[in-house]
Amino acid sequence: MRTIFIADAHLRHENDRNYRLLMEFLAGLRGTADTLYILGDLFEFWIGYDRIPFTHYLPLLELLRELAAGGVRLVYLEGNHDFHLGPFFTDTLGATVYPGPAEVELGGRRVYLCHGDEVNRRDYPYRLLRFILHNRLTRAMVPLVPPAVASWIADRMARESRKQHGERRQRWDYAALLRDFAAERFREGADVVVSGHFHLPFLETSGGKTLLSLGDWLTHFTYGEWEDGVFSLKTYRGAGV
Repeated sequence: MRTIFIADAHLRHENDRNYRLLMEFLAGLRGTADTLYILGDLFEFWIGYDRIPFTHYLPLLELLRELAAGGVRLVYLEGNHDFHLGPFFTDTLGATVYPGPAEVELGGRRVYLCHGDEVNRRDYPYRLLRFILHNRLTRAMVPLVPPAVASWIADRMARESRKQHGERRQRWDYAALLRDFAAERFREGADVVVSGHFHLPFLETSGGKTLLSLGDWLTHFTYGEWEDGVFSLKTYRGAGV
C-alpha cells in the first residue's frame, strides 16, 4: 500500500480541469493507498462553518468521505487558503488536522511535513496576514460572517495573491529558501522534509536526507508517494494515459 502527498490544488469549480483530474486521481486511491496527506490549499478558499456552505465542493467532500469509509486515513495540514477546517473534517471524515507543520514517522524515518507558507521568514506582510487569519479570535468570528461575504472577501484576497505571486517569485528564490529551511530541519533530526505552497515540483536526496517539494494541481499535476521505503515525485496525466 502507498502513502500519498498532495498540495495546492486551489480548487474552484467542478468543471475546471484541475478539479476533474484531482477527482479522477483520488477515486483511483480506493484500495491502493492507506494514507492521504493533504498539505494545504486543496481549496481556493475554505474556512470551517458548522455546516458546509460551499456547495461547489460537495463532490470532492463526498469522495473524501468514501475514501475515509473505505479505510484511507486522511491527514490534513492547513494552508493559507484553507484553515479553521471545522467539524466536517474531524468528525465526519475522522481526519487528523494540523494547523501548522507536523512530524510523522514512516518506515522508521522522521518526516517533517508543512504547507510551506511559513518557510520565508522575511515575508513580513504575509506573516502578519497569516497571524490574523489563523488566530483564535478569527476562528470565533467565523459563525458571525455569512458564507457569501466570506467567499467575496476570499475571492478578492485570491485575486490579490495571484497578482503578487509573480512579484514574489522575482524577489525570492523559492527553491533556495526551501532548501535552507529543509537543511535546518535536517540538523534538528528530520530525515525527510515534504512541503507544498511554492508550486515547484522537485525531489532531492543527499546523504540519506530527502527534500520533496510537491508542486501543484494547477499546472504540474504532481504528487508525492511513499512506497516500500522510497519517496518519489510523480505526475498524474489522467486515466488511460
